[in-house]
Amino acid sequence: YEDLNWDKFKRFYETTYQETCEWEDRDRIFENLRLGKDGKPNLAAALLFTDKPDKTLTGFFITAIWFWGNELHEHEYRSSDNFKGNIAEQYQQAYSFIYAALRKVQAGQSFNSLGIPEVPSVVLEELLVNALIHRDYFIKDTIKLFLFENRIEIKSPGKLPNNLTTEQIKRGIRKKRNNILDSFAPSLLNYRGAGSGILRALQAHPHIDFINDVEAEQFTVIIHRPEEKR
Repeated sequence: YEDLNWDKFKRFYETTYQETCEWEDRDRIFENLRLGKDGKPNLAAALLFTDKPDKTLTGFFITAIWFWGNELHEHEYRSSDNFKGNIAEQYQQAYSFIYAALRKVQAGQSFNSLGIPEVPSVVLEELLVNALIHRDYFIKDTIKLFLFENRIEIKSPGKLPNNLTTEQIKRGIRKKRNNILDSFAPSLLNYRGAGSGILRALQAHPHIDFINDVEAEQFTVIIHRPEEKR
């Protein structure tokens, strides 16, 4: 419990449930919320409410690389970073990394208008949250975030759960893998948990591919970037 950001949890609990939350009641509260047992927080609690879950949970962060061209090059990239912290912090860092790399286009607006991101913000929001909430946390590996000139790739550890297919998720069908994370995410992230996130992303930007690699235990989302116009 000493690794928890208790202030963060206390704010969440008292806002969500409208009742006080005291340190001495932590065992009862965490067990009632399925966030701990026998005096110890579980994996979901660590991912949601600690500042440095990677201190003991190795591999549960995002590796991000922004390449110059459209191919993987081991030693040639524009920028590279690891986004650590709890799930909400990882999400915000990854979103900022991608957003900063996107071209902001005029898109028919007046010269004095601010540019519009080439890929709508809702696409980044929905797909990053999905990667963090639905990845397989039994696989000790990072989420990979690759930016290329013509696409953005998000590679999550784990295949789709329970025989779910890519065609099903594109139609809003969902099968939960991480039930506890899924139940808390709407209060902590821009996440609704209704299976509509991928539908919203596709409606805003249809040029998205989903690859469920069963053999490699990896799920990849490819967001195609529009060609640059001059």
